[in-house]
Amino acid sequence: MQCRPGCGACCISPSISSFIPGMPAGKPAGQRCVNLTQDHRCGIFGHPERPQVCSAFSADFAVCGNSREDAIRLLDWLEGATAATA
Repeated sequence: MQCRPGCGACCISPSISSFIPGMPAGKPAGQRCVNLTQDHRCGIFGHPERPQVCSAFSADFAVCGNSREDAIRLLDWLEGATAATA
């Protein structure tokens, strides 16, 4: 599956604990990455400073569904299901 143009769900829903340019401490779940453009594209795609976790992400129906809304819902669910509890 190819990434859905203009989706950006993977840049919003999951938490990222590693350094992101402009977000040195990473980002919490549900917060938009500062590198996500207005048209929901990664502004650092293909750049060496892009986090490894982002580069390793592959679009798949299981996490992206049929639409941007599905992707946000599925990724939100996965984030909650895998979050560490205090």
